[in-house]
Amino acid sequence: MLHDKFGRVHDYLRISLTDHCNFRCSYCMPVEEMEWMPSSKLMSKDEILKMAEIFVSLGVTKIRLTGGEPLVRREFPEILEGISKMPVEQTLTTNGILIHKHIQNLKNAGVRSVNVSLDTLNREKFRQLTRRDQFDQVWENILLLLQEGFRVKVNAVALHGFIEEEICDFIRVTEKLPLHVRFIEFMPFAGNHWSSQQVVTAAQMLDLAKKEFEVVKLEDKKHDTAKKYQVPGFAGTFAFITTMSAHFCGECNRMRLTADGKIKNCLFGKEELDLLAALRNGQEIVPLIQQSISRKHQALGGQFSSDYLKADPDKIDNRSMISIGG
Repeated sequence: MLHDKFGRVHDYLRISLTDHCNFRCSYCMPVEEMEWMPSSKLMSKDEILKMAEIFVSLGVTKIRLTGGEPLVRREFPEILEGISKMPVEQTLTTNGILIHKHIQNLKNAGVRSVNVSLDTLNREKFRQLTRRDQFDQVWENILLLLQEGFRVKVNAVALHGFIEEEICDFIRVTEKLPLHVRFIEFMPFAGNHWSSQQVVTAAQMLDLAKKEFEVVKLEDKKHDTAKKYQVPGFAGTFAFITTMSAHFCGECNRMRLTADGKIKNCLFGKEELDLLAALRNGQEIVPLIQQSISRKHQALGGQFSSDYLKADPDKIDNRSMISIGG
């Protein structure tokens, strides 16, 4: 098992399959034209599966495939199948646009839960945020996932000026559909022009919800990043991921492997160790993994305090979200 110096066990790995994406969400990637990593810098299919095997041998019990957009990776079905043979829960975060092409692959691999990123229910706002006019296809694929028996979580980044008027719309959708909507407080990354004034906190969103609905608090499990609620009688739920207003670092069990094979022990951490270079050089990567976890900071990558109002984005040293992986 992988323990850090604060006694936290790390058994959840997120693997980014690519830094490429078919959307252009401003909060995820810099506004400037992106330069994608050349394929030679990315982990190959076999390298991804080898890395996954090693992490599973170290106690990892859950692997989430992310991107960029993981479904644009040509070898996605083979990677999915390879991991499905390991004794691990496998899941996925996607923008949803290509789900209909892979629904059978997901079922064959035993995937039971899928997270779909969707920041608005308004088609025109969707086009503004993603710079793509493909809301209808994403929504059809969310319904397809539900029809096929998947547990579907909808991740909506709470962008100031967008989310306030849609909080109740998202919650209303959960009346008939067993969707689990999760509102994510806006977080700072390289190039996304974050400021504390753009953060809409969970408390503020909950107040908006309570103006229209009776809500009840649901039980949160260990390692949950979302604080869950439900409107009595509704089929689905809603939740808040409070990274900025009330971080949950104390029970963190997560590690990230970027598409170019770097291990990040924290979403906000600047420290990375190059597992891919070591693997290609025939070196053991287990000591590097252990070293990375042992260096993990107590909270927020050691880059800013728990008071997000004091965070200075210009002093945060990190990648853009798209190059980290969702």
